[in-house]
Amino acid sequence: MKYRNFIAGAMAFAIAAAAAGCGEKSNESSESSSSAVNTTTAETTTEEETTEEATEEETEEKIPPEPVEASDPNAVTFDDGDFSFVTVISDDDKAAVGELSVEEVMGNKMLKFTDDNSVPLEGKVQKLSINAAQLVGLENLPKVRKIEFDLYAKATADHFVNEDGENVFAPGWIGGGGGTVTAKDEKWYDFSEFAGGEYDFELSGAVHGEFKFLLADGGMCWSEDMTGANFLIMRWGLSNEADLYVDNIVFYDEDGNSIPIVNIPIETEEGEEAPVTEEAPEEAPATEETTAG
Repeated sequence: MKYRNFIAGAMAFAIAAAAAGCGEKSNESSESSSSAVNTTTAETTTEEETTEEATEEETEEKIPPEPVEASDPNAVTFDDGDFSFVTVISDDDKAAVGELSVEEVMGNKMLKFTDDNSVPLEGKVQKLSINAAQLVGLENLPKVRKIEFDLYAKATADHFVNEDGENVFAPGWIGGGGGTVTAKDEKWYDFSEFAGGEYDFELSGAVHGEFKFLLADGGMCWSEDMTGANFLIMRWGLSNEADLYVDNIVFYDEDGNSIPIVNIPIETEEGEEAPVTEEAPEEAPATEETTAG
């Protein structure tokens, strides 16, 4: 009898142990499966986030820069379509030939110089003359100490070769300078050069130009009797066929205050227009202003 009870107890113990073992294996299997799912989910999420980030970065890199909006109330924005105070200078064999107009770019109107590309690219200079006397009026001419503007270039061909050796519709390097005639002996005055821009797109980003009369105390500025006072904006060193855009021209006095725009045409006598340099260099020359600054 005791032997039977022992056998029965042993069998019961074996069954209980087997059941417990199955339960443990089931739990381990469940935990293992759950862990695998969690790991896979985490990896998938990380991959998705990485892919999304890469896609966002790619998208951002492909978005061209938008034109800069005017930040000063006295800026010449060309929003009214008027460009009567601008002239194309094409008085030498290196000066670009073309026409002026006002074009809306990404919702922003700007002055456009359409280059007809009749002048060979090498050594070519795009020159625009801005009539300052008409814009600020004769009485304000002597107050001008600084002129700022935004300049753009839009490629019209794919002759620019990027770092990867590919031909692309991009303007390439953007730079140039400017100059004017001053009240002192009608002497030509070179402003400092400007350079910069975004070259990965058909239309560049804004290149901000800043011209200063650093020698104004010595008479190297304008006077109120200069009815033909103007200044040149010149772009040289062109590495691809491109049209030129100008926007947001602002004149400042010695205190940094912007000068109101009157835009009143002024009659000038023959020969009063500011002379133009025979040929602008590909790189800005050292000037009195540069030396003084």
